[in-house]
Amino acid sequence: MRLVIMGPPGAGKGTQAVVVAASLGIPHISTGDIFRANVSEGTDLGREAKRYMDAGEYVPDSVTNAMVRDRISNDDCRPGFLLDGYPRTLEQVNELDMMLQSDGLQLDRAIELTVNTDEVVERLLKRAQDQGRADDTAEVIRRRLEVYADQTAPLIAVYAERGLLVQVDGMGEVDEVTGRILAAVGA
Repeated sequence: MRLVIMGPPGAGKGTQAVVVAASLGIPHISTGDIFRANVSEGTDLGREAKRYMDAGEYVPDSVTNAMVRDRISNDDCRPGFLLDGYPRTLEQVNELDMMLQSDGLQLDRAIELTVNTDEVVERLLKRAQDQGRADDTAEVIRRRLEVYADQTAPLIAVYAERGLLVQVDGMGEVDEVTGRILAAVGA
C-alpha cells in the first residue's frame, strides 16, 4: 500500500505515521528523516541540501524530489510506503505521480487527519510549555494552522478529485485514531 499522510501541526501525523506504517508492514518515510540521513551521510544530495539549510533557505523541490525518489526506490519500499511531509506542493504531487508511474505504480490513498483547531492549539501550547518554547504563542500557532490550511488545500482538492482522499478524525487516543486510519485505508 502506497500512502501519504497529511494534517496540520499538532494533529499527531508523525505519531500516527509510525504506528500505521508498522501495522501495515511498510516503511514510514519522513522527509525530515531523509534530509537528516542524507546530510549526516554526506551524500551529494545531502551536501546540496545543507548548502541551502546553512544559508537559512528552503531546500528546492528538485533536491527534495530527488531524495524522495531515491528513498522510495529502495527494496524495502516494494510492498509500499507511508510518506509523511511529502508532497507539500502541487509540483511535488505531480513529481510523485511521475516517480510512481515510471515503475507502473500509483498512490493508493491520501490520508488527511482532521482536528478541532481549539484543541490542537491547546495541545501545541502545552507542548511548547513542556519544551520551553516561549515563542509558540496561541497567535503564532493559529497562524501556522492557517498557513498549513492555505498551502494544503490544493493538494487535498487534487486527491479528493482523484478519489484517493480519506479524511480521518485525528482527535482522541492514539490507538483510536490508528484504528480509524486502518479502517479508512481498508487494512
